[in-house]
Amino acid sequence: MADRQAIVTGGAGFIGSHVVDSLLADGYGVTVIDDLSSGKAGRVASEARLVELDIVDAGGVRRVVEDVGPEAVYHLAAQASVTVSVSDPGRDCEVNVRGTLNVVAAANAAGAPVVFTSTGGALYGDEAPMPTSEDREPAPLSPYGAAKWAAEAYVKTWGLAEGVPNTVTRLGNVYGPRQSPHGEAGVVAIFAHKLYSGERPKLYGHGKPTRDYVYVGDVVSAMRAAVGRAGTFNVATGVETDVSTIWNELRAVSGVDVEPELAELRKGELEHSCMDAGRAERELGWKPEVSIREGLRKTYEALVEEFRAG
Repeated sequence: MADRQAIVTGGAGFIGSHVVDSLLADGYGVTVIDDLSSGKAGRVASEARLVELDIVDAGGVRRVVEDVGPEAVYHLAAQASVTVSVSDPGRDCEVNVRGTLNVVAAANAAGAPVVFTSTGGALYGDEAPMPTSEDREPAPLSPYGAAKWAAEAYVKTWGLAEGVPNTVTRLGNVYGPRQSPHGEAGVVAIFAHKLYSGERPKLYGHGKPTRDYVYVGDVVSAMRAAVGRAGTFNVATGVETDVSTIWNELRAVSGVDVEPELAELRKGELEHSCMDAGRAERELGWKPEVSIREGLRKTYEALVEEFRAG
């Protein structure tokens, strides 16, 4: 058994599974908490221990934390759909607020700091200056953004009360290998699958909305750098890229010529988002290393292999 232990909630998910791999590579023993509602057990490395558990189960979370005795808890488990948060705000609140409270209370009681993955664009709103710094007052447009903001407050409050250096990382639009093309989250993965299948995608907002796209490998390195550093940090590139550019770059990589369908922006979605990651560079020594062009190429090639494997 490894001397150093870590817990990753949502570790069977897209970003979480990459965090698990990074920790294992550094010699950690890793326990994953995931209810597999959207995560896949097959994404979890065989060296890690998978506990199938909903983070809304406070007693279950507490027992796992007490059993493992982690050095740190990386909290990525979430209800991550903006549109689901609009249609079912109660469930969104239950998972993203109460679930986060359960995780942070159990971790901090055991003396383990939490690195919590929050959101950037959905939190700051459409009126924020860009690139947006962490000092901007949140103005979420969706229940998802509101729940993440509330969860941040619990992470900070419990850290102060228990004297544990909890960290909030506000992520840009993360993309990369293992991202699911199903559902709304992950336009890069959705477009890649459409190109692979030869189908027309929908470009919501007529392809004009912009986002701050950050490669998953860069997100993992930021989260690892943030452990034990109390504070709130944007994890992003500071670069706006519109949806049409993402589509055209992926189409060029694929060599497939498919014309997209243009559609109106969906309720609760932002028109523009871009985040200032200067604080993370100054205080964590972190900055993104993968350019959007390189990241899209790597992602498309990896996702095609995943699609072929079924």
